[in-house]
Amino acid sequence: MLRITSRITLDERELEERFIRASGPGGQNVNKTSSAVQLRFRIVDSPSLPEAVRERLLRLGGARVDKRGVLTIEARRYRDQLRNREDALERLVKLIRKAAEKPAPRRPTRPTAAARQRRLDDKLKRGAIKKSRRPDTGE
Repeated sequence: MLRITSRITLDERELEERFIRASGPGGQNVNKTSSAVQLRFRIVDSPSLPEAVRERLLRLGGARVDKRGVLTIEARRYRDQLRNREDALERLVKLIRKAAEKPAPRRPTRPTAAARQRRLDDKLKRGAIKKSRRPDTGE
């Protein structure tokens, strides 16, 4: 079990890992070992996530979530497989924790009277500048 928050835990069977070859540093070894990790998590099918968290996670995942609701995290930062695996899990946990935070409700605000007056004054000045640029018609 992977502990996300005090209320959310993920069963590790919900995660699918694939090891792929990573580009970057590593010399000739990089062509022989599959050190990068591709971690997949089916958000839409997960019984571990509350509905509100699931919806926020789908939104937060952005381009990493496909049409079927599968989140894919690729970790290739390190040269060894174990550290990339830990990195991918850490990033998944961080993302789910962020989705678990309830967003603060938006409180609509209105401009102050002074701000409204400044806006009108600026408009008047701008209009006067444009008027002064007009050619004189001789009236």
